[in-house]
Amino acid sequence: MLTSLDGGTRTAALEIAAYAAELLACGSIEMGAHQPEMARRIAALLPSGTPVFVNHLPRHSLADALASLIAVREAGLEPVPHLAARRIASRGELEAFLNRAAGAAGVRKVLLIGGDEMAPLGPYADGAAALRSGVLSACGIREIGIAGYPEGHPRIPAAALESSFAEKLALAAGEGLGAFVVTQFSFAPARVIEYCAGLARRAPGVPVYVGLAGPSSAAALLRFAQRCGVSASLRALRAQGFGAVQLVTHTDPGDQLTTIARYCMAHVDCNVVGAHVFSFGAAVASAEWINRFIARST
Repeated sequence: MLTSLDGGTRTAALEIAAYAAELLACGSIEMGAHQPEMARRIAALLPSGTPVFVNHLPRHSLADALASLIAVREAGLEPVPHLAARRIASRGELEAFLNRAAGAAGVRKVLLIGGDEMAPLGPYADGAAALRSGVLSACGIREIGIAGYPEGHPRIPAAALESSFAEKLALAAGEGLGAFVVTQFSFAPARVIEYCAGLARRAPGVPVYVGLAGPSSAAALLRFAQRCGVSASLRALRAQGFGAVQLVTHTDPGDQLTTIARYCMAHVDCNVVGAHVFSFGAAVASAEWINRFIARST
């Protein structure tokens, strides 16, 4: 309990809690492409202008996200579509989507990811290929998000990830686009801190948003953890005697966020500027958690 701490420790704890709340207030959240009705509900809980990332899942086309992007903008939040390069069938599809997203929803930034298909559906084998096409800047995009992987990628070697990251930064700069990083969620804060420290050395001017697994059911968290390759988190907790379901049931995103905040406060070169909350289809529950955390910490 905070009241049992001495004055100096209590003050430090309050400062860390306030910093953690600021990371959330300056952060973002994710929602489904098929859930436009969620926009107003989460807008009532989040700071005005909060970026809302609208996902691009295998079962959805790019165009399926338009209704949600428009709803997010109308609710007073900033819409940020995922672009899964390997799921885009043609340059024409990408151009048509971006033009409509920019015109109808005021989209100016996107999260550019590769996508998990074994073979690309169209001309873009990865995010770098979409950048090289020049379509993004031509259609009004001004900033791109790049995925970061604190625990590595289940199918891409570490050296290839680093090379791809550097290439995307260079391509974005050549197109006059800003760039930021959104990390994959992890249940191992030490791995996240290590990754962010590396980014501070390799790309000191690039803002980083640390990914957090938002509140969800144990089954959903376990499914997404296995799918997204956060195996190091699972192994570490199992080594401590926790089963996988116990891991996701007892992991509080607030504890992880506080650990990140403590690291940021101790390192002036840290380029973490916010937190990104993965909602796993539970956007309202995640927004409610963000709202409660900010309210009790400020």
